[in-house]
Amino acid sequence: MKNPPPPYSHACSANLPTRWGVFQIHGFVDSCSSLEHVALSYGKWHVNEVVPIRVHSECLTGDALFSSRCDCGFQLELALKKIAANGKGVLLYLRQEGRGIGLLNKIHAYSLQDKGMDTVEANTHLGFDADMRDYSICQFMLGWLNVSKVSLMTNNPAKLQALTNLGIKVVERIPIDQGITAENKNYIRTKVQKLGHMFDIYSESVECQH
Repeated sequence: MKNPPPPYSHACSANLPTRWGVFQIHGFVDSCSSLEHVALSYGKWHVNEVVPIRVHSECLTGDALFSSRCDCGFQLELALKKIAANGKGVLLYLRQEGRGIGLLNKIHAYSLQDKGMDTVEANTHLGFDADMRDYSICQFMLGWLNVSKVSLMTNNPAKLQALTNLGIKVVERIPIDQGITAENKNYIRTKVQKLGHMFDIYSESVECQH
């Protein structure tokens, strides 16, 4: 009997010019979910070198449509800027919209938030866990890019633990406090109080950006 094919594979790579410099974009496929993910790499490194990375879950509304009801787009832009300024690094862009519930369900959750629920209450009201993301493919993506030790740009301790459980050595956590606005201040507060996110500049009296 033949062994089953591996669940993850690299599909293709190409140059990706951005306003911060020329990245390499790499496409990956998860055959189990049929989801397609990408990694953006910048610069070069040795196999055992500590590489700054960001693991970013897709947020169409924040990343592409400039929504200020979350901090996703702000963090994506800051991460790419930091990687380019550092001269090397990787951004893993995972297709896990709405902390794993999908785009249309996220819009349903937005509607519930408009009526007074917070982001966690809305997800659970729709029958989902507060966070359903799976980071398993990160091990394959980083391995393909010859990255084994990382400085992780995140405010989410669950993400740090997930990479550690996958055997990726997280040498340090780099805070990525960015994009606290009048529209998302309660959303940020919920992430801190209910999901354990660590915002170094967060306080009840934080000055919002406008």
